[in-house]
Amino acid sequence: MYSSCWEVIKDDSKRTFEVCGKGANNNFFTNSIHGMQRAGMNVSGLTLPVGVTNSNKEGIKVPGYTKEEGLHERLLGEYRVIQRQSIDFDD
Repeated sequence: MYSSCWEVIKDDSKRTFEVCGKGANNNFFTNSIHGMQRAGMNVSGLTLPVGVTNSNKEGIKVPGYTKEEGLHERLLGEYRVIQRQSIDFDD
């Protein structure tokens, strides 16, 4: 069992990814990605175990994707806009 995992978010529309960080509990990360998917966003996530081959985040590569700094914050912003729009239409 691994004590911590790298949290990687992917924008499948733009084929970009970002290593968000590492954590022992990935509940918030996976729940936020699931919420984005339910809202219609084309995103996915990976949790990779921290080990000898990927001990630092600069060494993590996702085949077919390019690295984008700030991707997680951008996607969270888009998700907030979608949530606000759904609340406005419910009135």
